[in-house]
Amino acid sequence: MKKTLTTAFSLLLGFSSFSQENTEDSGKFTFSGYVDSYYMANFNSPVDRSNLGTSFSARAFDQKSGQFSIGLVQTKMTYSTSKIDIVGDLTFGPNADLGNYGNVIGRIPGSTGTALAIKQAYVTWKATDKLSLTMGQFGTHIGYEVIDAPINYHYSLSNLFNNGPFYHVGLKAQYTFSDKVYLMAGVVNNVDNLDDNNRAKGIIGQLFVSPIAGWNVYLNVISSAEGNADATGKTPDGTYNLFDLTSTYQISPKFMVGINAASGSQTGNYQTLVSNPKFVKNSGTWGGVAFYTNYSVSDVFSIGARYENFNNQDAVRGLRVDNTTGVTVNSLTVTTTFTVADGHLLIKPEFRSDSFDKNFFVDGDGKNQKSQATLGLAVIAKF
Repeated sequence: MKKTLTTAFSLLLGFSSFSQENTEDSGKFTFSGYVDSYYMANFNSPVDRSNLGTSFSARAFDQKSGQFSIGLVQTKMTYSTSKIDIVGDLTFGPNADLGNYGNVIGRIPGSTGTALAIKQAYVTWKATDKLSLTMGQFGTHIGYEVIDAPINYHYSLSNLFNNGPFYHVGLKAQYTFSDKVYLMAGVVNNVDNLDDNNRAKGIIGQLFVSPIAGWNVYLNVISSAEGNADATGKTPDGTYNLFDLTSTYQISPKFMVGINAASGSQTGNYQTLVSNPKFVKNSGTWGGVAFYTNYSVSDVFSIGARYENFNNQDAVRGLRVDNTTGVTVNSLTVTTTFTVADGHLLIKPEFRSDSFDKNFFVDGDGKNQKSQATLGLAVIAKF
């Protein structure tokens, strides 16, 4: 056994890592991860030192203001051969809890479980050079941003990310036609829940195309019957549908632009979370679009911006004033990144402004506000 620097997962995730190579079967073990923390100053000076607003839903992970906060500790283990990939992705901390909806309650009533720490746990069988099959718990294919802080350019996450989904439990297959086209399709339990709440299954899909060098396009979909099973075990109406477009274009080695657009709907007796009474309205639509750009001034310094419009006027997702009152929000985020310590440390000063169409915040003087601005610093250390 010997230690080597891995490249495959470093290129995929942007992580540095170490590996152990087994010369007998060409298997490679990789261990990687990160730690992040942040400080956010809120110009509204809310009494509760929270960025969440009156309905506790305005931010995904950077929820605290006026105090130093930790985000997430990740440890990711992979073992790969020419025929199989095994992934165990464990996370701990406040952001790990937030990203693991449905994993909080253990199998024993009233207890918590170790499942809360599992962000991903799956096996991929490379059946042929073109076909692979994956089964287990894996991160969603939907959206531009992910839970892993080192991969996102902005530390503060978009409203499209915040309103899910985050992960799926199921089986998916991917067929690679060429380095420019692949198709993924799968069957999953449901949306953001470790255990299925009914007998029906959800369908997921992704089409990737790269029309020209530097331009990547992902067309994503999920459709799932989300109605809670009734007393007889039958699945009532309650369908969740989400269509998503994600695309990036590397205009030059230093300049990149991207877009994420999504349109969702849910009907009927949609699944409700007893512990979170915000999720009670049954039918409606939501959607949004986010534009991204970043420019690498040097190997050390870069700057990027994100503008997003998110519409939840039907109040069917979490970002809303109350159970029946939806909102539209426009958000602007500007982030600079300093990459130091041989690429292992990311320092991110960040400004964000959110403007709602309704009162959504209360400032330190007790006055209602439609907008909120924060200025913060995030530190991400990766290995």
